[in-house]
Amino acid sequence: MTAGNVPLVFPPEVLARLRESVDIDPGLVAEDLTDPALAEVLSRTEILVTGWGCPRLDASVLDAAPKLRAVLHAAGSVKGFATPELWRRGIAVSSAAEANALPVAEYTLAMILLAGKEVLVRREQLRAGRPSSGWGIVPGIGNHGRRVGLIGASRIGRKVIELLRPFDLRPALYDPYVDSAGAAALGVPLLPLDELLRDSEIVSVHAPETPETRHLLGRRELALMPDGAVLLNTARGSLVDHDALLAELRTGRLSAILDVTDPEPLPADSPLLSLPNVFVTPHLAGSQGNELARLGEAVVDEARRMVAGEPVAHPVTEAELGRSA
Repeated sequence: MTAGNVPLVFPPEVLARLRESVDIDPGLVAEDLTDPALAEVLSRTEILVTGWGCPRLDASVLDAAPKLRAVLHAAGSVKGFATPELWRRGIAVSSAAEANALPVAEYTLAMILLAGKEVLVRREQLRAGRPSSGWGIVPGIGNHGRRVGLIGASRIGRKVIELLRPFDLRPALYDPYVDSAGAAALGVPLLPLDELLRDSEIVSVHAPETPETRHLLGRRELALMPDGAVLLNTARGSLVDHDALLAELRTGRLSAILDVTDPEPLPADSPLLSLPNVFVTPHLAGSQGNELARLGEAVVDEARRMVAGEPVAHPVTEAELGRSA
């Protein structure tokens, strides 16, 4: 992984717990696994602990690590470095995506509740010197019985459903890989995408980035959303056609909360950064600051399972790569 991330993901107390299970040199951070200086270490490595910045683990790298049994990824997606060769050789791959899902779900919950109160838009009105009339009761806002449409029952989507349970909101789900029984087990109705968009006052995107989901929400889909609805995206920017979204936002018909954009970061002159009905954050919904230690703790738990002869708790299979983040 990138060397600068190591002390953040593995602060002293987490690193100490990891060293109770495995023989690891915390000073050896390999950003180039083809470096000849690493040949001797790789030849006897049984576990790779990876993170953001990990180079691709292709056949040539794996040939240099004949004893490798597992890759424990202290981050979410493994798409950037995992190759089919890992699974062909029977090497276990684990990800801390489950741990990384929690802060994204927390961010989503917070934004849903704020959006229901129109907090972000009304803050802009106050800053522009246009307070709501009388500073009293504002009709049409609130979180009582508001329909929240969730696109994707990913790890994050499922956690959002769980976090929404204590609130008086009405979540619904669209996911082509979930059937009615699966949705019932999650405690939410399963709707076709068009119906979900028409019926939801807040739409939150949690689907993976795949060729099939590119511009999943385009001009036609966004036009289905009711006036005053809010689009919340913490997944990937490419799932939304930004030109189509911008056209809707400029009319004031919709609002948007975007933690991810396309491109990312946005150019400094992007209208999305100045429109009063758009709230953009710099891809910070995922693990940040002290939350990064949770990713290291996930690796510690997986290492302990391996030492005990147990399978990893959060395996990544080759089959799921095609429809995961």
